[in-house]
Parts: sequence; C-alpha cells; structure tokens
Amino acid sequence: MTGSDITAHWRSRAAAPGAVLLDGFHAVKHALRFGAEVDPVLATDRGRALALAASLAPDVAADLAGRLVEVPAGVLTALAGSAHPTGVAGLARRPGPPPPSLPRAAPLVVLDEPRHLGNVGAVIRVAAGLGASGVATTGTVDPWHPTVVRGSAGLHFALPVCRLADPAGLDGPVVVLDPIGRDLRTVRIPDAAALVFGSERRGVSPEFRARADLVATLPMHRLVSSYNLATSVAMTLYHWALQHRSRVRPARRRRPG
Repeated sequence: MTGSDITAHWRSRAAAPGAVLLDGFHAVKHALRFGAEVDPVLATDRGRALALAASLAPDVAADLAGRLVEVPAGVLTALAGSAHPTGVAGLARRPGPPPPSLPRAAPLVVLDEPRHLGNVGAVIRVAAGLGASGVATTGTVDPWHPTVVRGSAGLHFALPVCRLADPAGLDGPVVVLDPIGRDLRTVRIPDAAALVFGSERRGVSPEFRARADLVATLPMHRLVSSYNLATSVAMTLYHWALQHRSRVRPARRRRPG
C-alpha cells in the first residue's frame, strides 16, 4: 500500500462501528493471540516490531509479519492520536455482545459505576490473567474506551467485556465487596459467583447490596482507608484462585509480555 492508501484504509476502518484502537505492541499482540480481527497494523520500524514479536510473542510473530505496514512516525501519530513507545498501533473490531446468560466456571467481575478509565483497563488485565469469566460494568463509562483498552494491554479480547444493563438480571451467587462484611479470608467464593466492586468513593449501589448473597471485606491494615480498584479485584480473584488451584495454572513463559 502507498502512504495515501494506508491512511485511507485506516480512516475507513476507524470510522466503522465497533472499531477498537490497539495502542502499542502489547495490545496488538494480545488481540492477535486471542483471535481478534486486526487490520491494519502499523509500525514506525518494522524490524524493531518484528524483533519484539520474536522475543515476547513468537506465537504471533508470523501473523504479525503478514499484517505489518511500516509508516513514518508522523503518520502513525496522526492516525492513532498518540505516539506509543513501541511505535506500533493497530485497529481491531469489537466482538459481538456475549449471550445474556452463560454457565460460569469462574467468577464474573462486575464494576459498579467505575470512574477511572485506567483502573477499568487494569481490572480487565487482572481478570484475564486469573481466568475470570468476564468483566461487566454499570454506569456511563464505556469499557471499550481506547484508554481502557490501553490499560488492559489489549486483553479485552481474552474474555467477554460488556456493560451490565440491569443488576436485577445478574444470575448466580452475588458476592459484594464492601468495607463492612465477612473477612474474605474466611469466605469460599463459588466458581459461578458475580464479584461486585464499587468505586473507592461511593462504594456499591443499594441495588447491588439488595441483590447480594454475601458481603465480604478485604483485610486491611488499620489507618489505611482503601485499596485501588484493580488491587481489590486482584486480591479477590487471587483468593478464589488459591481455592481452585486447578483452574489457574502458572504461566510457562518466564519473561514478561
């Protein structure tokens, strides 16, 4: 493709419904790894991008090589809206909505009216790493916002990520995390549980409290007021994983990526 061709192709894809910006090599890598429809992939230095793939993601290196188009740094910045340190960006298509109800073999993480986009992305990354069945949000934040996708490093494609329209429609046992509740260390989390987390300021809404089968609290040193949202989710999912060791296995690869 010529420069004008790739610019036109990118803009056409970016304007299509369900377009997802993949900002950086790791977001592109994870989208490809989990079967996303990715087109195009741009890089300011093709050789460097392929070297990253060979080092950190050899499983997708050949696929990436077939899609990668080298463009000047100014073109990538103009199209992607920023200059990621890896010099890589791509466009993917958002998957269709998950079915309204599926049997769950692992907890569903529910974020009740989250506010911080980066935190939502970090939650999705943790949920994917610990094998959650999905992440659902309530409120006005779009869980597929580009900043959220950047925070998750593209791991939106590793599990269902969606909005939850009605708390009353949530199936399975509902475990609400709250400063006042049973010590999480004494609780066994069911595989099919929905784990509900509120914002640091507001906490969980009355609607979810009324729906709760169990209210649990995270252990915390005195004088500490709260944990970060993503930290709370990580602690809770790790507690579940310790109870169900066969569900989450250690990664084979040693190097990060």
